[in-house]
Amino acid sequence: MIATDTADFQTRLADAQARQVRPLCLCRNPGLPLYIARVGSRLTLKRMPGTGARHDPACPSYEPPYELSGLGSVAGSAISEDLETGNTLLKLDFSLTKSAGRAPPAPSATPDKGEVRSDGTKLTLRALLHYLWDQAGFNRWRPGMAGKRNWAVIRKFLLEATEGKTSKGKALPDILYVPEMFQSEREAEIAQRRSAFIVRATATAGKARPLLIVVGEVKEIVPARSGHRLLIKHAPKFPFLLNEDIHRRMGVVFASELSLSNASPEAHLVAIATFGLDLAGVATVEAIALMAVTENWIPFESVSEANLLDALTRRKVSFLKGLRYNLPANQPLASVVLHEEAPTPLAMFIVPNEADAAYRLALDALVASSDLPAWIWSRGDEPMPALPV
Repeated sequence: MIATDTADFQTRLADAQARQVRPLCLCRNPGLPLYIARVGSRLTLKRMPGTGARHDPACPSYEPPYELSGLGSVAGSAISEDLETGNTLLKLDFSLTKSAGRAPPAPSATPDKGEVRSDGTKLTLRALLHYLWDQAGFNRWRPGMAGKRNWAVIRKFLLEATEGKTSKGKALPDILYVPEMFQSEREAEIAQRRSAFIVRATATAGKARPLLIVVGEVKEIVPARSGHRLLIKHAPKFPFLLNEDIHRRMGVVFASELSLSNASPEAHLVAIATFGLDLAGVATVEAIALMAVTENWIPFESVSEANLLDALTRRKVSFLKGLRYNLPANQPLASVVLHEEAPTPLAMFIVPNEADAAYRLALDALVASSDLPAWIWSRGDEPMPALPV
């Protein structure tokens, strides 16, 4: 048995990897196999795909059963983990290049969340953002995290989450731009590092334009002489242009996220977008998705869900926030899973105000098929039921 804080832990992991030894997590008896992956310059242990629900609820490797979240629809197909190398292949449903003269991306680049469209074999932009958020651990909450999340922390763990992940022949760390936390005294050097990174998205006459991905907190979206400008916090002098079509569709598809952000002063609005640089060096968005997060950077989809997260946070309990990935809005998933304070993990569901009979039948079937007991808020516009903790 080896503790993860042992001085020679990295050496032992490297030796185990070289000998193709599968370490065991001892949260259960018998232990559960893990695999070794590289994150930056360090090796780390990860749970085997599909085994998260078998770990002890107090174990960092615990994960709710796949059927309770959107991860189950993409794991193993859109997300393929190589257990021997520790690398992950992501299949994306959006392009990372733009051919000269090609029309703007189809609406599927920012999918209608009420439409059953994706078959789970590829990640939408929103699903990629959910995956990175999950991998970075920002859908997990423990009381000790209070006051410890700011943009510097968000950026650090998002970038770490990209390590060992590739898509379309490109390493994710080479194409994901996450702005550094702005500091006026370091503005020039930050801008220099940004320029050095995004130069790889520069257009070349007559050739397909490479695209990068940006993840950042939205500061504001304002009219420009043509279209709109997306201003990202911590990159105040580097606007992203939205043409009228992209801006219009964003306002329709992500109306809820925009409304939640406007109504919640403490909330943050996170954007993920593909962009390229035109011949003049101007960044232009090709596809975009938005996600509302609480002041603690936990994603939420409605006022009711925000209220539930706030109530759980104030009670100082630990929980996992369910993420939708590719699932449409008319398909139920567990909003939250309590996994430490409860005697057994507990799935918490919120029924949307607009839910129809088909939604309720699907929820009943999901609850009946799950091994976890359920707490159900039958309508988000009704008073919250008593919390189980």
